[in-house]
Amino acid sequence: MNRVFKSIVLGLVAVASLGCIRNDIPYPIIKLDILTLEAEGMKSTPKIDATNHTVKLELEETTDIRNVHITNVAVTEGAESDVLFPGYFDLRKPLYVNLSMYQTFEWTITAEQHIEYYFRVNGQIGESEIDPIGHVATAYVPMDFDLSNVEVVAAKFGPAEITSYDPDPMSFTSFEDTAHNVIVTYHGDIEEMWTLRIFKKDVEVEFTSVDAWAKRIWLYANGRSGADLGFKYRKTGDQEWIDVENITTEGGSFSAYIDNLDTLTSYDVVAYSNDTFTDVVTVTTEDTFALPNGDFERWSTINNIVYPYAESDAPFWGTGNDGAAMASTTLTEATEEVRPGSEGKLAAALQSKKAALMGIGKFAAGNLFLGEFGGLVGLDGLVNFGRPSTARPVALHGWVKYNCGVIDELGRVPSSRPDLKKGDYDEGQILIAVGNWTAEEYGGSADCPVVVNTKDESTYFNKNGKNVIGAGEMILTESTDGWVEFTLPLDYVTTSEVPTHMIIICSGSRFGDYFTGSTQSLMLVDDLELVY
Repeated sequence: MNRVFKSIVLGLVAVASLGCIRNDIPYPIIKLDILTLEAEGMKSTPKIDATNHTVKLELEETTDIRNVHITNVAVTEGAESDVLFPGYFDLRKPLYVNLSMYQTFEWTITAEQHIEYYFRVNGQIGESEIDPIGHVATAYVPMDFDLSNVEVVAAKFGPAEITSYDPDPMSFTSFEDTAHNVIVTYHGDIEEMWTLRIFKKDVEVEFTSVDAWAKRIWLYANGRSGADLGFKYRKTGDQEWIDVENITTEGGSFSAYIDNLDTLTSYDVVAYSNDTFTDVVTVTTEDTFALPNGDFERWSTINNIVYPYAESDAPFWGTGNDGAAMASTTLTEATEEVRPGSEGKLAAALQSKKAALMGIGKFAAGNLFLGEFGGLVGLDGLVNFGRPSTARPVALHGWVKYNCGVIDELGRVPSSRPDLKKGDYDEGQILIAVGNWTAEEYGGSADCPVVVNTKDESTYFNKNGKNVIGAGEMILTESTDGWVEFTLPLDYVTTSEVPTHMIIICSGSRFGDYFTGSTQSLMLVDDLELVY
């Protein structure tokens, strides 16, 4: 009897114990992303950053940012959102979206909106000062200006075509000892009181900036709107002044540039408004900088790795060959297939390939860049971009031949191209940028400041990012008909700032950082040079 009782008790204990067993099997980690977003009133395609889980919208100025209609949001299959789409949202502040499956990922949707403001008076000096926060617009006029006889020629203090004014700013004709208030209304219920002011300024014409590059000088000045505005220049020591052509005017502000100048040479410049001239300003042009081995005639092989420089040269160009060599593969090497009319014997061949490392196949783009290979973190690569240079070229000139393959390797899908798939055409890329990147901020060295980790999209180089002064990019979406000569201009955000480094990237597969591209893509480049 005792034995039977013990068996029953032990059985009950066992059953009870089974009921207390924890499920320690971990759930799979599935990254949950916002893949696409559509909304009314957008100025451009949303910028989706899958690494930082952010979506940035750029809105048209007529869009009511308080009530943005998001019409469609596509997310990772199976993910559930705690925010219901479609819907109307106030994007003056961030919209936080939690995507959940086995885990939860928080995404942030933000919006930015640029509204153009201006206040222009006939005969004013320079451009008006606009304070969109304090709602104040101030114009400046010469000392002899008659404030009792003012002509307001343009005014805008809200979104185009949907803004009303009471009274009409164009109706004001006297600003003598007074300012004027205007009620600005838009979107039906937004009402702002703007103050319009005009102050006298003891100047008829003045330089605001004179920026001397290697073979170009940029000129910026303020003068009396409606007057004869312009610039003259001469080489220092010469007697004859030369008129500057192609003046750009915006109210009382005017600008121009002088090109085809001599390097390391002093020049005198003046600005004028009618018969009034500024004092002479003297500036000296910079020296030019030539790309070392830009003709790709010098190569070396060190420890079975091919480098785009002679063994006796200081390294300047870099490739992914160091990483590919671990899989006994070369991505970039010299070719005797040079461009037409070349005086040299060699060019650079960038071949995208799939290489096996430790038994695992990884796609790698044929590439060539200013910088150096930084090493491997697991099967992901580190690339150190940039070389010291204070040069400000206006363009990159060279020759390219490209075979555009069909994507047969899809490692990761770029957040900027969520629709990318096998069977699409690959894309080649040539990019140049100058900027002020520091090793402290970007993780590299003084020589190569910008570190890109192919595992972390947030580190990928962005030609529109912070510290970029000027940049240009050429995307090749199809094969070229043999060798093609190109001139790639740089767009500058400022002409006054001097860069510290230069970045050039050539890639046979633009999305190689994502291990995505075509093993048939081949880019040849030859005779790269900077244009000043």
